[in-house]
Amino acid sequence: MNVKEYMQKIGGQARAASRALVRATTKDKNRALLAMADALQKSAELLKAENAKDLENGKKNGLDAAMLDRLAITDAGIAGMIEGLQQVAALQDPIGEISEMSFRPSGIQIGKMRVPLGVVGIIYESRPNVTIDAAALCLKSGNAAILRGGSEATYSNQALAKCIQQGLAAVGLPETAVQVVETTDREAVGELIAMPEFVDVIIPRGGKGLIERISQNARVPVIKHLDGICHVYIDDSADYNKAIRVAVNAKTHRYGVCNAMETLLIAESQAARVLPELAKQFGDKGVELRGCKKTCAIIKANAATEEDWATEYLAPILSIRVVKDVDMAMDHIAKYSSGHTESIITENFTISRRFLAEVDSSSVMVNVSTRFADGFEYGLGAEIGISTDKFHARGPVGLEGLTSQKYIVLGDGNIRK
Repeated sequence: MNVKEYMQKIGGQARAASRALVRATTKDKNRALLAMADALQKSAELLKAENAKDLENGKKNGLDAAMLDRLAITDAGIAGMIEGLQQVAALQDPIGEISEMSFRPSGIQIGKMRVPLGVVGIIYESRPNVTIDAAALCLKSGNAAILRGGSEATYSNQALAKCIQQGLAAVGLPETAVQVVETTDREAVGELIAMPEFVDVIIPRGGKGLIERISQNARVPVIKHLDGICHVYIDDSADYNKAIRVAVNAKTHRYGVCNAMETLLIAESQAARVLPELAKQFGDKGVELRGCKKTCAIIKANAATEEDWATEYLAPILSIRVVKDVDMAMDHIAKYSSGHTESIITENFTISRRFLAEVDSSSVMVNVSTRFADGFEYGLGAEIGISTDKFHARGPVGLEGLTSQKYIVLGDGNIRK
């Protein structure tokens, strides 16, 4: 069987499974999720052993530290996946919710019912935990899933797939409701994004190159974000301690993640006071600073270029720009942001409300680290990705983002006159 035939087979199985999932009860879906969590717990040592093979191959193939960090499965990571499954099981099931019911003069009753999208294809690199997050959210929202992880995580993803299938089988749901593509042939991706008869939406998670290629070539809708160029702006009225704490956390909590701060903007009235302490703390953590002329006049930093403002580093590098006020900060964000996450540090209520209203990103924050832009932290149980698109799913995509609505019409023999 060639790759095209293999993917067609998987697609047909997913479409059939999606129809079966429509009949699944909330209780069945929750039991399957908890059975998956139990399987993960029992398979912890096997998961780490399989992951060790991927890590060893990754080192041999020259993966950088950030990629290896994303690839690793640790005890804490397994506990996080288990907690995510449990949280999704505890969430309210959106499927079947009926809203906006109203009577029309004709006597009919109109409303909307929340329904699954159908079959969701997810393409991702590293991060084996995405396999579990995607399976959990797709299952709870009534969608079948086709998961295509990167070749660097082959052993890890196949081990996780067995846990998922055990959970589905335990409650009598079709094991084909969640399928992890076994082949590492890149042709599989091309086939997956070109099967509108089987796949209803594609969600890519990975580097900018991967997401751009999928967005350009896909024949089905794509939910995506290309970059995570996130900003923190320290306003004139910012509390000193909050500014230091949030800025350091936003950049150094983890480097290789899309919600890490890449550019720090600081009001010129605060720069001389705040920058020296920030430079010290960033320096202690090995962060390279690249600044505008005003920044370099206050602290030791390399000169920032135009390219720096538009770069997602995913590394211990930070761009810093001193700005006149909130308007200049928002102008900078409007020009260079990828629309992911921006945060303002301020004690001025009016300024904070302006920032919330005028900054056009999927998450906008006040006095909060950008690292909170995450489905788990938002109470979604997990996320299947973060969308910077502007259609129905924006920001961390949880259960509701994986559903649509259809109109329902109720009557009693009504005819149109």
